[in-house]
Amino acid sequence: MELCVALDLPSAEENLALAESLKSYNVWMKVGFRAYIRDGKPFIEALKAINPDFKIFLDLKLYDIPNTMADAAEEIAKIGVDMFNIHASAGAVAMRTVMERLAPYENRPLVLAVTALTSFDEANFQSIYEKSIDEKAEQFAKMSYENGLDGVVCSTFESRAIKNATSETFLTLCPGIRPFGEDAGDQQRVATLDLANKEGVDYPVVGRPIYKDSDPQSKVEEILKVITTF
Repeated sequence: MELCVALDLPSAEENLALAESLKSYNVWMKVGFRAYIRDGKPFIEALKAINPDFKIFLDLKLYDIPNTMADAAEEIAKIGVDMFNIHASAGAVAMRTVMERLAPYENRPLVLAVTALTSFDEANFQSIYEKSIDEKAEQFAKMSYENGLDGVVCSTFESRAIKNATSETFLTLCPGIRPFGEDAGDQQRVATLDLANKEGVDYPVVGRPIYKDSDPQSKVEEILKVITTF
């Protein structure tokens, strides 16, 4: 299990200050929509300048026609991030097209597919996808696995079933982690570190419980200490 810290603060300066405080730790940095739209490639470069060993997950959830997604994936690979994601809803052709485009890259980034956003509750999800979260997440995961992706983004509650349906080495990255039972905020399907471990989560994503803490560095130390016991 490897901790992924969500850089979701209101400004580049605040996010970089958080990254600076965590530069001595072996953690992933998640760069999302707001940060990347606002700060772009220079922000990625600034993170690497703080610590060249930071692993960076670019969380843009690509969803478009297959060729456009593949074009974007190739540009992401050129930036030098370590992981990015697409929407599983884009379908098998899009998945294959993205992976084929990335095949020539010797050190391509990991590619994950988003199954069901953790902000969905069951009723809202079914109103769109007409299936339960569990059923559709597993279906999306199988599609992703069969088309060469490295893993999926899902909630902790789907992680074990997805691995059982695909492979133990098929990665699960899970947002909505509240390490020690902190407030859920706008997330519907949140989980503790202990549950994430039991469900086989590879990358627990923690945002607000870290960056809203009065001492983010100590909170990360506390989380990493727990992870090392698993």
